[in-house]
Amino acid sequence: MSVTVSELAPSSPIALPPAAELARQLRGASPAEIIAAALKTVGREQLALVSSFGTESAALLKVMADVDPAIPVIFLDTGWLFEETLAYRDTLIATLGLRDVRSIKPLEETLSREDPDRDLWFSNPDACCRIRKVEPLARALKPFSAWINGRKRFQGGARAEIPVVEEDGARLKFNPFADVSREDIDAIYARAKLPQHPLQASGFLSVGCMPCTSRTSEGEDARAGRWRGRAKTECGIHTMKIS
Repeated sequence: MSVTVSELAPSSPIALPPAAELARQLRGASPAEIIAAALKTVGREQLALVSSFGTESAALLKVMADVDPAIPVIFLDTGWLFEETLAYRDTLIATLGLRDVRSIKPLEETLSREDPDRDLWFSNPDACCRIRKVEPLARALKPFSAWINGRKRFQGGARAEIPVVEEDGARLKFNPFADVSREDIDAIYARAKLPQHPLQASGFLSVGCMPCTSRTSEGEDARAGRWRGRAKTECGIHTMKIS
């Protein structure tokens, strides 16, 4: 079941080990081993996985569910998502038996003040991402000491050198798929018979918000359809420290 959450009381902080030491210990570990280590390090109540329920999301969610399907999953419902993405979220919740998916929305007062005409995505996409993704995620992560995400080094750009574990403000950030290949992801889908995102067959190889997502052509990078024609390549949740 998907749960909509507006505000959660923060849990008591815990002492966290250094990210660099954890990264050293987990060098060569499998994604499942990294998630299990994150769970052991902070406990389920202090750990969340952040998922876009995009075109590659089912692989990480499957690995997590095999470790513990009750780990909280945070889904940023920006107000600009494809209906197909919302439907895919519900499909994966049922398919994988996810027990705690929290759909987080931007604050209505923020939208009314900063994007009353819903055109901020065009005039200032960084500001649009801030109010629809970065700020809601910061609010959603308040109860947690660590979070898991699905970035991969093969995606290139700012992601090419990501470690398995890093510091993110006061939290630990686990990147269990940092070292996987596209073939590894395809293998997870094949073994578990995971459903594909409904838009993938139509040429959407990376899916975000509707106004800033387009189809990719043959030979293009999978993320070429995100913010096409702009220098922007990230929404901000991975380039800004989440306080």
